[in-house]
Amino acid sequence: MTRLIRSLSTPATPPGFTYPDVGATRTRPLPAGYDHLRHENPVGHGREVFETAGAAVTTWALHRRSGVRVRAGAARAEPGTAVEISLGTGPLRVAAPCEVVWAVHDEDRIGFAYGTLAGHPECGEESFVVERRADGSVWFTVTAFSRPSRWYTRAAGPLVPVFQRAYARHLGRTLAKIATK
Repeated sequence: MTRLIRSLSTPATPPGFTYPDVGATRTRPLPAGYDHLRHENPVGHGREVFETAGAAVTTWALHRRSGVRVRAGAARAEPGTAVEISLGTGPLRVAAPCEVVWAVHDEDRIGFAYGTLAGHPECGEESFVVERRADGSVWFTVTAFSRPSRWYTRAAGPLVPVFQRAYARHLGRTLAKIATK
């Protein structure tokens, strides 16, 4: 009976992922026990900016243009796609294996989220969504929940969320440049 109660009260981690709350960046609220990030950035205005920004996000162009290396199992972000994001070179290269958890491509929202796999320096999920609002303005939002999973991210302590916020701002500025050229 104790085992049944534990299984009902503690969500199981889906196979491959390093956290049990898979999909929480889409459904909200973000789960407790993690650092939370939500950063919104204006990108521009109009349907063309929206489509250009959405394509940059879902084809990995945004990440590549922001200075990280991307190895993906597909040209476009779709659920189940394996992705490795890495930064640095040689022995200082940090790789972050992920899998796309969900993707959206509708009239006013385009984007995806990926979740962490074994070997990622963090444990959690991050989404990248472009939205066209009622006034025609186009916004980019990064939403994430994470906590350290490696010795070096635990040692970095409060610097990791600072880096994540700076990276989210960098992504927003990069996407605005891509979409308004």
